[in-house]
Amino acid sequence: MAVTANYEAVMIISMKQGEEGIQSIIEKFKALIEKHATLKNVDEWGKRKLAYLINKESEGYYVLMNFESTAEFPAELDRRFKITDGVIRSLIIKKDSE
Repeated sequence: MAVTANYEAVMIISMKQGEEGIQSIIEKFKALIEKHATLKNVDEWGKRKLAYLINKESEGYYVLMNFESTAEFPAELDRRFKITDGVIRSLIIKKDSE
């Protein structure tokens, strides 16, 4: 049996994507995580002001996803975040086991 761990991923989506574009990106990553891991929670924080300009944008749409997976999947998820148009920042962390 594969060893799994809990992870937390936060992505910031560009507001230039529009409502439908933002929702399609969220659905795309939800489907990707559900295919390769166990998705536990998706928390949409919504539109927030960025601490500093990123690609000349001052606001972004924040989404937090909690999931459980093997150690290999977060690297692939991070790669997908980086190559997806509309995702301006992302962070994946391994959570301590409670």
